[in-house]
Amino acid sequence: MIEKKQSWTQSILVYKDIRMLRILLLGAISGFPWVLIASSLSLWLKEEGLSRSTIGWAGLIFGVYAFNYLWAPLMDRIQIPFLTKKLGHRKGWIVLMQVAILLSLIIWSLINPNQNLALLISVGLVIAIASASQDITVDALRIEQINENEGKAMAAGAAMAVVGWWTGYKLGGIVALFTAEYFENVGIAHYWQATFLVLGVVIILMNIGLMFIHEPIKTDRQAKQKETDKIIAGKLGSKNFITKFFSYIIGTIGGPIISFFKKNGFAIALGILGFVFLFKIGEAFVGRMSIIFYKEIGFSKGQIAIYSKGLGWITTVIFTFLGGLMAMRAGTIKTMFFAGGLMALTNLLFAFLAWYGKSELLFAIAVIADDITAAFATVAFVAFISLLVDRTYTATQYALLASIGTAGRTTLASSSGSLVDWLNGDWGVFFIFTTLMVIPSLICLWFIRNNIKIGTK
Repeated sequence: MIEKKQSWTQSILVYKDIRMLRILLLGAISGFPWVLIASSLSLWLKEEGLSRSTIGWAGLIFGVYAFNYLWAPLMDRIQIPFLTKKLGHRKGWIVLMQVAILLSLIIWSLINPNQNLALLISVGLVIAIASASQDITVDALRIEQINENEGKAMAAGAAMAVVGWWTGYKLGGIVALFTAEYFENVGIAHYWQATFLVLGVVIILMNIGLMFIHEPIKTDRQAKQKETDKIIAGKLGSKNFITKFFSYIIGTIGGPIISFFKKNGFAIALGILGFVFLFKIGEAFVGRMSIIFYKEIGFSKGQIAIYSKGLGWITTVIFTFLGGLMAMRAGTIKTMFFAGGLMALTNLLFAFLAWYGKSELLFAIAVIADDITAAFATVAFVAFISLLVDRTYTATQYALLASIGTAGRTTLASSSGSLVDWLNGDWGVFFIFTTLMVIPSLICLWFIRNNIKIGTK
């Protein structure tokens, strides 16, 4: 059966659904912690006199995002006392992680980086773990807002999730940078520590908004998971405590993986995992060092906030919606090829800015191009892996795929500062390297493009 193509008006009207507003907030909740452990932490350490290599390696805390699939099965099944009954399974976990982040910010507000660097990074790791954990349930709750047969709505939801993520990250970054600059200008010595208390208020406001997101208190997810456990227990033979325990563990961890490979076939499944791992490595190298590059080339915190955060947010919102429309009409595969080409061209713009020197016009052009690229790439990527998951294991499968993508971006990109140092601070050559990093993923996608089982290609 050939699906009738939507008109542009019909595609745009998909965004009118009230569920899209809920997904927008979920995206913001997911994106905001990156303000803390990416932009704010990096600039805080830079202004305290730490080296680029130290700042780059401090980014290893992002590595937990690459491994959150390890405990995703537990979050798919374990219920939080009181919170699950009152708020729902997904929302209960989100609130618990938000409280952990809030407490971490309070601790950060009491730390001197030069005297307690190990403690500072440890608290940053707690934030990263809490953030990576909440992403498991945020993504699951976001996917579960849309029915399985609503492919177009899933693409629109992916766009809204991306807009929400960048809203949390970009607008949160504006709040962080302008607050830090204001506190610095009025003479507060530990202005970053004071800023983290303000950011804690934002966490509280987001939790208030979370209460308005619908989640079914009762679902058949647990029943289906128990059915899988019984099948595995039957394979193990005799029924006793040990076989029940192993059936639970195998069903919890192995079920989602077996389901993924069975659906796609072994070769295509490996191809998908390879593409997911490689797709955004170059972008991650740029993202990890971008705020350091802006600072070294001569831009102030206020200018970075305006161009990289404020202007970037507006651009991201507009082109994420357009990226969602493109994914709905042309398909996610074609959108990802398009985005990959844009990533390469954008990194070349940053190389030109590095060689030319400080220029607000070139800075604005590079930031706009980078955010256009990120919008198209991310919305296609999110829609792609959202359409691959089995609803019985929503949190686990999405976390697994997202974690594999994050593994490439976090573990490898942690060497970004060392790469710049190895190049003796030649930012132009650094951005050329990041351009070349885009190519392997597109080659991988080319070979599997006709055999991926998703709603639309």
